Amino acid sequence: MIESKGHAELRATLNGETGKLAWRELQSHYARGVVIEVAGNLDLVEVALRLTLDDKAAFETWLRAGEVSRADDMQAQQWAARDAQLWAVVVAPWILVQEIAADSD
Repeated sequence: MIESKGHAELRATLNGETGKLAWRELQSHYARGVVIEVAGNLDLVEVALRLTLDDKAAFETWLRAGEVSRADDMQAQQWAARDAQLWAVVVAPWILVQEIAADSD
């Protein structure tokens, strides 16, 4: 895919807005239903970019594959139990999160 200058700038902006957070810092957002889990095999910034661009085809593919989904109670409990660290980026009103593998620290 050839990326336009605008997309490259948006990607750079989103990349700069990512942050590492403990799950406890995201719990209130989870309670509001705005936390979206992104599978570890996907690029969090690419998913954020596609969401910003309203790329329905990409999201339908990821949703069907279970690679992007609204965080559920079971996942939230697992994250809370181990106070998981997550990469996060806001694409209002959503907060996209991706767990940081324990061996990547």
